[in-house]
Amino acid sequence: MVLALFPAAIGVVVTVALATAATLSKALTPSAGAVAAIFGAIVVTVGGFPFLGLMVLFVLASVLATRYGFEEKRRNGVHEGTEGERGVSNVLAHVIVPTALVLFAALSPSLLPRGALALLYTAALAFGAADTFASEFGVLAGKARSILTLRPVPAGTNGGISGLGELWALVGALTTALLGLALFLIFRTRIPAYGLLIGVATVSGFLACQVDSVLGEALENRGWLSKGSTNLLGMTSSVAIAAVLFGVSGGSL
Repeated sequence: MVLALFPAAIGVVVTVALATAATLSKALTPSAGAVAAIFGAIVVTVGGFPFLGLMVLFVLASVLATRYGFEEKRRNGVHEGTEGERGVSNVLAHVIVPTALVLFAALSPSLLPRGALALLYTAALAFGAADTFASEFGVLAGKARSILTLRPVPAGTNGGISGLGELWALVGALTTALLGLALFLIFRTRIPAYGLLIGVATVSGFLACQVDSVLGEALENRGWLSKGSTNLLGMTSSVAIAAVLFGVSGGSL
């Protein structure tokens, strides 16, 4: 029993250490760091190291994307936080869905087998990376168009898209899918066919990024949604799209 708990204990320690490092480096606010540590501990304890690893890599990529060209973003008023730090609402918007998937799979393995969990979890974080990359790199294009009307809008406007942003959204989703595949293989986690995992996660993450932009323009700009709730709905849509694509491909949740 003690030996069985040892990997989980190590995972929790690693999670807390990483969250602390993120807080000290001002990538996360102290409260956001605490939330990240709690959710990360749940993920690694219930799901295991590959699931925590993918979440950690997503956070790391988000931090790097946020800080890239930060002074230019600050001058244009499109920067995140004061020094690029992420707050509680942003962290919650990106960890609630992946954590819920891990917990649901643990409670109902017959309804969400390990292979399907790996795919949906990867799709959720593929959206997170696509959305973050599109926002943080896309604003540097200096111009954007409304996703609904295609009229020019200021860079950083909710619902504004650009060719550069769309390209980075695709890069973010694909990179997450590839990293997910690598981690699941390293830790010998059951997964669907390699191409299916990569394809579904990439397409779902990219399409959900467009859903997020539509919600941003149609609802967030009118004050009907917050940024966090828009991101949460976007990530949820990525999981839903992935589930549909997986089902159409012949897979079964």
